[in-house]
Amino acid sequence: MKFGLHSINVNSCASPEAASRFGRAAEAAGFDSLWVADHVVLPDPPVAGRPMPPDMRLLDPIVTLTFLAAHTSRIKLATGVIILPQRQAVVLAKQLASLDVLSNGRLIFGLGVGWCEPEMKSTGAPFAERGRVADDYLAAMRALWTQSKPAHHGRYVSFDGVQAMPRPVQSTIPIVVGGRTPPAYRRAVTQGHGWYGFGIDVEETRKCVNALREAEKKNARPAELGRLEISATPPGYDVPDKALIDAYAGVGVDRLILRPRPDMDPSALERFAAEAGRALGLTR
Repeated sequence: MKFGLHSINVNSCASPEAASRFGRAAEAAGFDSLWVADHVVLPDPPVAGRPMPPDMRLLDPIVTLTFLAAHTSRIKLATGVIILPQRQAVVLAKQLASLDVLSNGRLIFGLGVGWCEPEMKSTGAPFAERGRVADDYLAAMRALWTQSKPAHHGRYVSFDGVQAMPRPVQSTIPIVVGGRTPPAYRRAVTQGHGWYGFGIDVEETRKCVNALREAEKKNARPAELGRLEISATPPGYDVPDKALIDAYAGVGVDRLILRPRPDMDPSALERFAAEAGRALGLTR
């Protein structure tokens, strides 16, 4: 089992001192990865069933990970997840390639298609078409990252006769797909190196993994993607004990991504990372 930390750009983590101290402490404690959330704006008042406060502090994910790249040297830097239809594909490809270069190849690109219609409306993204947009954007971004003569002609983005240098340090940027719908499972199976579920308990994780396995029966998985890696963030803020870790592992989870309580100050965040690392047996 690998372990990451989420929400490093949210709430009390969303300050230079807190983010840098928490990032360095997580790396020293032996965590595998740092994960950031993504919302450009939040609905005010909140959408039913999504009680995120409109005034929640939430830094831009790419800016935050670039900042963390300068304060760490080994830990992986992951978007968990970027709402892809809200970004312009060519611009985002350049930003992520730049982040991979500046971090010396530590990027994990987690993506989702989004759930918040007011947010998408504010960015001009077509909510009803968000899945098709995401698929087209991802194909375009991969073309820019990997093709010697990048070209892509899709419904939502089209280009040829261009170059975008420098290319990512990694020959293949790991792609992690978020979402708990049949299209998300299909997207993970056919286009992702991994799948990510946020705030899900063991039983819900079991259902998602079973759905992913069913999707693999219906959709051909490219051999170059390898085995689909499963990541999950448990509900709440407690460090899981061995029994809970074993339960997640038993349903197929490869990485647990924990999160600190939202009201922790920089010193408390450092202690949380250090103490969690020791409790999980990560600290050498």
